[in-house]
Amino acid sequence: MAEDSSTSRKLAPAALYQSCDPQELGFKTTEELEDLEDLVGQDRATEAIHLGASIRHEGYNLYVLGREGTGRHSLVQRYLEGKARDEKPASDWCYVNNFEESRQPHAIELPAGRGRELAEDMRQLIDDARGAIPAAFETEDYRTRREAIQNELQEEQEAAFEEVSRRAKERGIGIIQTPTGIAFAPIRDGETLGPEEFNELPKEEQERLVRETEEVGKELQSVMQQAPKRVREARRRIRELDREIALWAVGSLIEELSHKYVDHEQVVDYLQQVREDIVENISIFRTSPEEQSQLQQLFGGRMGTPDGEASGATQRYAVNLLVDHSGAKGAPVELERNPTYHQLLGRVEHVSQMGTLVTNFQLIKAGALHKANGGYLVIDARKLLMQPFAYDGLKRALQSGELRIESLGQAYSLVSTVSLEPKPIPLSVKVVLVGERILYYLLQAYDPEFSTLFKVAADFEDEVARTDENTALYARLLATIARRESLKPLDGPAIGRLVEESAREAWDAEKLSARIRPITDIMREADFWASKSGSEIIGRQAVEQAIESRVRRSSRIRDRLQEEILRKTILIDTAGKTVGQINGLAVLQIADFAFGKPNRITARVALGPGKVIDIEREVELGGPIHSKGVFILSSYLAATYSSDEPLSLSASLVFEQSYGGVEGDSASCAELCALLSALSGLPIDQSFGVTGSVNQRGDVQAIGGVNQKIEGFFDICRARGLSGSQGVLIPEANVKHLMLRRDVREAANQGKFHIYAVNHVNQAIEILTGVPAGEAGPDGAFPDGTVNQRVRARLSDLAEKRRKLRGQEKQESGP
Repeated sequence: MAEDSSTSRKLAPAALYQSCDPQELGFKTTEELEDLEDLVGQDRATEAIHLGASIRHEGYNLYVLGREGTGRHSLVQRYLEGKARDEKPASDWCYVNNFEESRQPHAIELPAGRGRELAEDMRQLIDDARGAIPAAFETEDYRTRREAIQNELQEEQEAAFEEVSRRAKERGIGIIQTPTGIAFAPIRDGETLGPEEFNELPKEEQERLVRETEEVGKELQSVMQQAPKRVREARRRIRELDREIALWAVGSLIEELSHKYVDHEQVVDYLQQVREDIVENISIFRTSPEEQSQLQQLFGGRMGTPDGEASGATQRYAVNLLVDHSGAKGAPVELERNPTYHQLLGRVEHVSQMGTLVTNFQLIKAGALHKANGGYLVIDARKLLMQPFAYDGLKRALQSGELRIESLGQAYSLVSTVSLEPKPIPLSVKVVLVGERILYYLLQAYDPEFSTLFKVAADFEDEVARTDENTALYARLLATIARRESLKPLDGPAIGRLVEESAREAWDAEKLSARIRPITDIMREADFWASKSGSEIIGRQAVEQAIESRVRRSSRIRDRLQEEILRKTILIDTAGKTVGQINGLAVLQIADFAFGKPNRITARVALGPGKVIDIEREVELGGPIHSKGVFILSSYLAATYSSDEPLSLSASLVFEQSYGGVEGDSASCAELCALLSALSGLPIDQSFGVTGSVNQRGDVQAIGGVNQKIEGFFDICRARGLSGSQGVLIPEANVKHLMLRRDVREAANQGKFHIYAVNHVNQAIEILTGVPAGEAGPDGAFPDGTVNQRVRARLSDLAEKRRKLRGQEKQESGP
């Protein structure tokens, strides 16, 4: 009966692998296939990307989630670039000087290409003004009018002095200019009186002259006090003259530009401000070339200008072209690979002058949001979250709808130094974050603002159905990649092998992995091997060689573990029979390489309080899922064998020679079989490896990594010599996942290695012990000699012994 059961559960070689027939692909080489722009089977994600990119309402930004290597970045970028080509180019943005408050430069928006034009026009205007203004001030008319003002001032000064002198003479007082200043002396008949002559005058005359001298002094002082006022008036008139001349020199230039930009009010307003400022700062245009050279040497050849010119006019009136979309064929699509705070939001740079850091509006630099404004910005979510303050800065910009350039010190009030505060720029951008699912779910859970800003999630599939249609599309995708990567064409068998490897990558024979990156790497390496062999086409052999080479590069740890098993350092039996001992199968994942490893699992049973002790859990090496599986075993034992009496055993389970953590429930079937063996006393054939989880009803459930587990046990058996009786028991639900290596399939086809599919623990224990499991009859009893009958008998015996021990304990303790 048990032999019949094992035979019926044995899988045919055809069930171990689903090959891809090159004849059904319908082409000889990939040169015959058309390009495929979309990814295979990502319709859901593509629809979400289309929706999020098309809705212009606030908050409809995208988060593209999925595994690495599924082509998320490339698909998003291709889609957005295609969509952006049909949209109008974004605006240019410029910063210009704010003449009233230089710390707050003005932002000017212009159609694409006009920003560069304005910058060139302003540069030309300043060059023309540097020539026109000095020339205007060198004209004969200007000199004549200026000299007239100066002469008029001098004449007024002289006339006022002469008037005071005349009145003084009438009073007999002379005004004398000396090296130390102005002095007063009495005169008679035009001659100055000396001290002796003055003393000979009558006392009344002397007193009159003294009084007159004081009066003349007051009049002269009044005249002298009026002199600065006359000088100021003259200077005012000269300034007005200079303004008039300057306006005459540059007025036509500015009016010409104003007419050119008449449709752009911001530019016209700025040009009027430039005209007024030039008039107020004529001196910066009247510096001689020699003086400019001296200034350039003094300030190290830069004077704080980004283009190295020493002219103050160039620095003051130049246009900082922050974002230039000249030549753009559509809306911008920016991919920011280093999303730091300043790379996203812009920055104000500084230059060193005389040992001091200084800045100006020309040192304002754009961030990725400025460049993508009016279009699309793609950011890697993990990189964004790893940069301090970058995510907060992005949210702040999206919430406010404007781009404000400020340093981190300003934004978080860390410093109080005076710096530029550029006027903010309105923001209209579609942000696309590309990242892992865990980041999306964490942001959804812990950031309440995230869901208001990123309302559309584009979830990429990890795998797609392996239908004929998808296989054909997958072949076109591989052909497209080969052309983009400048690889040799692939023939049908090579594509078929890559399709098979994709299914193996998906751990499912009925699926294709959506992770295209590993397959692309295999294609690149196959191209190398094809070139090395002198072939012009990548064939199946080159693909096989690339796959084997990748495995060999990654398999050092696997090989060392298998070596220790073969040297019997790690104890694994592949022959013989032992009670309470079984070969469980586990999968180890190291980077991108997964491999199977057999583990000895042992079970011991004794009289006890009805507990199954998981030693791994007791020493905190077992994870919660593994512990859950062990608890399920206890429930299964009690419900199946001791429903009418207490479970009276103390059983222990352990992964032998396990020195690290154990997680997962894929060994629970093997653990249950080991327990049943220990309870029934029936030995387990060590030629088998077992994998699968069980539920409380004893059903064997699917597990992961079934191919790697089978291959890991096969490698040990083959190294020791295949006996024809060795094999692996797997859940029946995992048959559809089988994509085994060629050497495993060949051994199965030759009858040297076997794969059994089971759906209940009874089927597994029959194969492992060679004894029927036994089905319960109407009265609940199992047939004699079956595994289940032996287990129930053993548990009943343990329960009886426990009752007797309790009775003896009560008698000894007395009433």
